Amino acid sequence: MPKLKTRRAAAKRFQVTGSGKFVKQRSFHRHNLGKKTAKRLRNLRKDEVVAQVDSGRVRRMLPYS
Repeated sequence: MPKLKTRRAAAKRFQVTGSGKFVKQRSFHRHNLGKKTAKRLRNLRKDEVVAQVDSGRVRRMLPYS
């Protein structure tokens, strides 16, 4: 059986934590930042845990996670 290929787009977007959960960067932090409050921008810097229902899809895209 050939080696499984990782979906490169998913590998750039998701990381696996030590407990096996997936985290990703929050959205809305690219442009138009001047109109967003400092508190909102601070919170957008934090990583977001992928929802439980979507983690199966992410795991299939990253076979070696």
